Amino acid sequence: MLKIEIACFNLESALVAAKSNADRIEFCADAHLGGTTPKKDDIETLIANSDKELMLMIRPRGGDFNYSDGEFEQMKSDIETFKSMKIDGFVFGILKENNEIDIDRNIELVELASPLKCAFHRAFDRTSNLENSLEQVIHLGFKTILTSGLTSNVNDGKENLKKLVDLAQNRIEIMPGGGLRSSNINEINSFTNATYFHSSALVDDSGISNLEEINQLKTLIV
Repeated sequence: MLKIEIACFNLESALVAAKSNADRIEFCADAHLGGTTPKKDDIETLIANSDKELMLMIRPRGGDFNYSDGEFEQMKSDIETFKSMKIDGFVFGILKENNEIDIDRNIELVELASPLKCAFHRAFDRTSNLENSLEQVIHLGFKTILTSGLTSNVNDGKENLKKLVDLAQNRIEIMPGGGLRSSNINEINSFTNATYFHSSALVDDSGISNLEEINQLKTLIV
């Protein structure tokens, strides 16, 4: 069965997604920064009002994905804090200064998060060698890669998304995301053969995920 994850950058969006037909919520903060770690109080409120599968973003700031020692310690602390809550996993990704995947730091976070699952977010799209990056993320123990195919959106990246799905051979979930809406999900679905899709379901400037758009996305891939 094909599934949909909704990226929620504020509590209001997450509570909308909780009432929708979505399969999973990725909860974060600060849409203008591309997503950062949400506040504990907001996580607790969401958990109390949702039975959806829940993934939390672990990202101390916007910008690049090469973090200082202090920022890395904050990421570890956040995982330890949230791990005992009723969540299903974490979303993060750490790169070196040259935008190669930081093996040591990522594996430390994956092991710290265990037995909860981890998804490698769109930091993946900053890397340059699609096949090597894929194999590294699989080796690190991540269960999902959120990607727009090493481009800025799924429309431009659909060739690479298809290639990633083919290369992954079901060893990891390749989840197309970035500019995915009800207007193009059918095309991305049929072209890539992915099984999980990611959208913020935004249809205006409110910054709040739209319930009808979420349900339409789900309907189109069932």
